[in-house]
Amino acid sequence: MTTSLALSSLALIAFWASLAAGDADGDALTALKQSLSDPDHALDSWDPNLVNPCTWFHITCNSNNRVVRLDLAGLNLGGVLVPQLGNLDTLQYLELFKNNIQGSIPAELGNLKSLLSFDLYNNNISGTIPPALGNLKQLLFLRLNENPLLSGAVPPEILSLPNLRQLDVSSTGVTGAPPAPAAFR
Repeated sequence: MTTSLALSSLALIAFWASLAAGDADGDALTALKQSLSDPDHALDSWDPNLVNPCTWFHITCNSNNRVVRLDLAGLNLGGVLVPQLGNLDTLQYLELFKNNIQGSIPAELGNLKSLLSFDLYNNNISGTIPPALGNLKQLLFLRLNENPLLSGAVPPEILSLPNLRQLDVSSTGVTGAPPAPAAFR
């Protein structure tokens, strides 16, 4: 009986932990929604009153109801990225290309340790590439091209990412990115 009670307690704790994580993911995405203009109402399904964001359009979750993909490509969104996106610690794919997103890339995105692909190309991003993106050791693809206001040098932390297969900063003001670094050959 004691073992059964202990297992039931552990299952209940795991359930509540997954709900809390879902809330944290939902909070980060709600902060993003509030910072964006959405003239085509693409984010209307994003209801912060739901337990987790897994039923929202443009969101993919894993079996633990954690966000693993955010696909907002080509949705005519404007506005800025928010630091809270860095709280999506299970995120693997961040697809924000072909919008009108402005401002800088938050350094907090360097907390996305599971990120495999980050596509922010064809926006109006400005500022420099944060060195904190060098923390993304799983990152395979970093496409920041076609952001003419993005400037500065590619941080060496990014050039030394062990798994990076593609770094595209073409059509930006970014310098220091070799056309084909040794890691990409």
